[in-house]
Amino acid sequence: MGRHALRRLLQMIPVFLGTTFLIFFMVYALGDPVAALFGDRAPDPATAARIRKDLYLDEPLWRQYAHYMGQVFSGHFGTAFDGRPVTDLMADAFPVTLRLTLVAVLFEVALGLTLGVATGLRRGRGLDTSVLLLTLVVVSVPTFVSGSVLQYVIGVKWGWTTPSVAPDAPLGQLVLPGVVLGLVSLAYTTRLTRTSIVENARADYVRTAVAKGLPRRRVIVRHLLRNSLIPVVTFLGTDIGALMGGAIVTERIFNIHGVGYQLYQGILRQNSPTVVGFVTILVIVFLLANLLVDLLYAVLDPRIRYA
Repeated sequence: MGRHALRRLLQMIPVFLGTTFLIFFMVYALGDPVAALFGDRAPDPATAARIRKDLYLDEPLWRQYAHYMGQVFSGHFGTAFDGRPVTDLMADAFPVTLRLTLVAVLFEVALGLTLGVATGLRRGRGLDTSVLLLTLVVVSVPTFVSGSVLQYVIGVKWGWTTPSVAPDAPLGQLVLPGVVLGLVSLAYTTRLTRTSIVENARADYVRTAVAKGLPRRRVIVRHLLRNSLIPVVTFLGTDIGALMGGAIVTERIFNIHGVGYQLYQGILRQNSPTVVGFVTILVIVFLLANLLVDLLYAVLDPRIRYA
């Protein structure tokens, strides 16, 4: 296991470098940060040349990337156009988004696994049909629609929670935004769990466990559910990074100044250092989440062994 983890960590290095270079190329080579800094006003040529030199933009692209990665490895992600270091923006944005993602993941795991197991064991019955239709509706409704409706009904009409969330809000205020963020993922988790349960319920090891007289609860939890979690864990591993980076709509609805908000503002204002810095951290989150999923495979399925 240790050798496999080390090998996977080494494999992450070229993936990280390649992904960050593509992001850097798309942001800096396909746009003009200096022109975006001045907006509609045309900058003075001498001033523009000085800014390009200060921002290291007068060098070839590969040197710009090498300079940026040198800053990254030293803990500096550049400076936003408003003069604030990108690391300060990250310190404000990532804590609230991490808590929001935690609420969303807990919501989709707890309810998704419960509904998936219940419908998988009752395939073709009323509960199964109802949950399948409900998840189809959830997937079909855009997040900005479901978020706005839940915000109005629960936050404004019923007054159960605040319609907007402050950056230092307690975890309780993030329940409604977390539910909105995790709704679509909940539908996919439920469907994946149900499909996996249905497939494995006919497996020989389940029939053997039942024939041995093991209690039904133990057969479901120790044998059926454990081996059915592999596709679900794979989805959750990629979903963690997707929730953090894809929280733009949810954070805009509830006025949360998190990662999604900062990415939206960075893209809107063409603030290249902010966009590249935040996406670089999200790449690291994706890689670490996939590494954790890869290691969990051996825990869930004893047949999987790493040399």
